[in-house]
Amino acid sequence: MWIFGSRAWYKFSRNPLSVVGLGIVVVIVLAAAFAPFVTPYPQHARAFVDFANASLAPSSTYLLGTDVIGRDVLTRIIFGYRVSLMLGVVVLTIAVPIGVGLGLLAGYFGTRTETVIMRITDVFLAIPPLVLALAIMGFLEPTLMNAMIAVAAMWWPWYTRLVYNITRSLRHEGYVIAAEVVGASHLHMLLREILPNALPSILTKMTLDLGFVILIASSLSFLGLGVQPPTPDLGSMVAKGADYLPDIWWFPVFPGLAILVIVLGFNLLGDGLRDMLDVDF
Repeated sequence: MWIFGSRAWYKFSRNPLSVVGLGIVVVIVLAAAFAPFVTPYPQHARAFVDFANASLAPSSTYLLGTDVIGRDVLTRIIFGYRVSLMLGVVVLTIAVPIGVGLGLLAGYFGTRTETVIMRITDVFLAIPPLVLALAIMGFLEPTLMNAMIAVAAMWWPWYTRLVYNITRSLRHEGYVIAAEVVGASHLHMLLREILPNALPSILTKMTLDLGFVILIASSLSFLGLGVQPPTPDLGSMVAKGADYLPDIWWFPVFPGLAILVIVLGFNLLGDGLRDMLDVDF
């Protein structure tokens, strides 16, 4: 096990950018997890007003400045990371099992099962993801839970397509045929023979997708269809701050950079995992 871990880390660390991505993700996750303890003004993450310190430029007191009602931008960014990470994890927790399950069924059984599942998948894939999420949110109240539902509804087809292709390629491998010959059940074939060999690709895609899920969720919030005030959210901070450009430039710029950093971190980490696990999309 130790040798495998050493070899895996060696393959991962050959790309310095992947290590940078891992560092970014670890720092953001820890900061978000311990936000009440690491932020300078945790009370600013709630309904809070301090007009005496409103619209202050970055300084030693407020490292990233304050917004138009006196809340610390750095504090709200870190708490916004907490919301974004939670949304990303919940969305993938919903979308991945659905997509993987359907992909396994379509690739293994084929015939009518494959036709029905993959044609429905093609319909969802034909619609731009953000457009589909906007359409769903148009019928729902703009809350965090509904934003998760909207993004999850558009994300499962990508995993269905991925696992379907992997299952088709593994369906006629020697070890799968051998398991069939000795009388293994369909459930055993799917969960013990095929799924474990698809996990590297699934895990790599999940890491890459976390950044994109956060980006889509921030886009919904930017349009006013995601997380609602006073809950800190990176997308809504950018949208609100854009009204005060260029005078209060730090209000939208730093949350925008925060989105860039977290998406970049997950993409670099995903690239490293892809090299380490020898995954080819």
